[in-house]
Amino acid sequence: MTYRLGVDVGGTFTDILLIDEDTGRTFRAKTSSTPQDQSIGVLRGIERACTAAGVGPSDIGEIFHGTTVATNAILEGKGARVGLVTTEGFRQVLQIARSFVPGGLAGWIIWPKPEPLAALEDTVEVRGRIGADGAVVAELDEADVRAQLGRLKERGVEALSISLINSYANPAHEERVAALAAEILPGIPVSRSSAVLPELREYERTITTVANAAVQPQVAKYVANLESQLKASGVEGRLCILRSDGGLVSAAVASDNPVNLLLSGPAGGVTGATWIAEQTGHPDFLTFDMGGTSTDVALVQNLTPRVGRETTVGDLKVRATSVDVRTVGAGGGSIAHVPQLTQALRVGPQSAGAVPGPAAYAAGGTQPTVTDANVVLGYLPTDLAGGEITLDREAARAAVKPIADATGLPSVEAAAAGIIDIVNENMFGALRLVSVQQGFDPRDFALVAFGGAGPLHANALGKLTGAWPVIIPPSPGVLCAYGDATTNLRDEAVRTLVRRFGELTDDSLWGLLAELGSDARATLSGQAVPDDQQTVAYSVDLRYHGQGFEIPVTVDPDSFDGSGAGLATLRQAFDAEHERLFSFVLDAEVELVTARATAHGPRPDVAAAELPAGDTDPAPALRSRSAIWVEGTEVSAAIYDRALLRAGNVVPGPAVVTEMDSTTLILPGHAATVHPSGSLLIRPVDEEH
Repeated sequence: MTYRLGVDVGGTFTDILLIDEDTGRTFRAKTSSTPQDQSIGVLRGIERACTAAGVGPSDIGEIFHGTTVATNAILEGKGARVGLVTTEGFRQVLQIARSFVPGGLAGWIIWPKPEPLAALEDTVEVRGRIGADGAVVAELDEADVRAQLGRLKERGVEALSISLINSYANPAHEERVAALAAEILPGIPVSRSSAVLPELREYERTITTVANAAVQPQVAKYVANLESQLKASGVEGRLCILRSDGGLVSAAVASDNPVNLLLSGPAGGVTGATWIAEQTGHPDFLTFDMGGTSTDVALVQNLTPRVGRETTVGDLKVRATSVDVRTVGAGGGSIAHVPQLTQALRVGPQSAGAVPGPAAYAAGGTQPTVTDANVVLGYLPTDLAGGEITLDREAARAAVKPIADATGLPSVEAAAAGIIDIVNENMFGALRLVSVQQGFDPRDFALVAFGGAGPLHANALGKLTGAWPVIIPPSPGVLCAYGDATTNLRDEAVRTLVRRFGELTDDSLWGLLAELGSDARATLSGQAVPDDQQTVAYSVDLRYHGQGFEIPVTVDPDSFDGSGAGLATLRQAFDAEHERLFSFVLDAEVELVTARATAHGPRPDVAAAELPAGDTDPAPALRSRSAIWVEGTEVSAAIYDRALLRAGNVVPGPAVVTEMDSTTLILPGHAATVHPSGSLLIRPVDEEH
């Protein structure tokens, strides 16, 4: 038997999922994260999962890891001290940045501008220049380069980034500066913009390269440490890291290009949801990942997550391909409050976090949270995780009572229901960002809900969006780790080539795409992926000539068949996408800005687990009945143990389904059908099949 291991490190917990590739059987472990050294929590979880499966560490063939090391380094301001080499005249490129201030009117008055990742005193200029066409305008002054690198050495920089103007068109000067840096700054990691992001626009290319340099030492140290610890523990399997776009790369490639890992964590959830949705036969769906502090949402079409060209972490926005995930500050720990000025109930974005946590945890928390509201309403049973965790309902009521007093609501239950309604609306707003505001009708999609708190709110979000069925995966709290273990190796090659369609031919464009495809394939071949198991997808960023932004469009390789239809097909696809996004098209020439090729390795051959078959009656899984508060009144709800449900069981609402790492609420007028893959499919009763 062979096993693959998914590892997802979060802020509070580290999730481990061990999968038997032959049977699809899974073994999970959840341990506390160890921020001082994440590998400690990872190894502890692996040991527990192996014990549960009755196997040894040497039986693990591959380890797939979603990590927040790069993300945390940016959010906590703990990146390396970065030296930046720019072209003469461009020293303030990071300070000038883009003229965008977050917030409303006059927001700049109270907006503290974040400090650049490379300080001005650690930024140097060098003489020499490349033109936009790639021609050398002025030769590189190597004596000047040596002098400037010497200055950075004296300043004690820990990483070096090189971003020279127009280097995307010709990397020669950057490559020479990097070679000199290897002599003058030995042992210092170097990031070249022509390697990190060979694309148009100086600021975006520079900030992305600097971000790569800032997190590179920490990521490289963590990956090397984890690899050595795994080997010392007897795990000989290959370590791969999840990229922000949902693909995997080898540990070595991840260490060289850590800027592509900034959304590694949320991407794991989307890839896991894709695997689950595929098992249930729903290729188009929205994802809804609700944790303790925030909720991440995304849209997936035809089992392919929508991918964006920018990644945002805190105040930092870099040009790196990532799953188009939107985040809202709404989670189980979000605090409800009533501002004195408006007397209107608000929820979040402040969170009680893990410490002291919600009042119901009886760990010192006293402020009313979403979790406390769920406890007051009876949606969360007081005994969780098989009796290992006991919630204090009276403490939850005491925390929510001031909300009822401040708003004049008639009861604690009414106040708790108000908290739930508001947090649901907040999350509905996030789902609209990835659906309605992108030109998609959520009623055309299913809704996959996961995370520790997601299944509690999923049925209500289904009602708000009209997205049915609502799919609750098995073990929803560890779905990110499942995603890590069921995706494939991936690499991307990119090149900017600003050309009007009138300056291109089918042959010239396909020649460029084929060259990029070969570059992307070479990376996978270097990671031991056989050539005959690789596939390549192509896309181009297009705009109307004179437009200030681009739209990514997928390339249909079959249209480049020698008939001359390739560019015409791209034009039609671009016009259709432009009309979907903006409701109009222009009779103007189309311009190609950037071309990219993405090479994919094979999807892992993991068998899907299958539940034993049962009839429609879920009675064998019924554990008790309890009162819950729904739509202003108290009703009796059945409490089910999910581990005892069988394929084909139909659970009518109102009901609460409990399991080790999550709780699912089924509202009146709805029912959940147990799919053979183990997922719960919730629909309105009149839509049940």
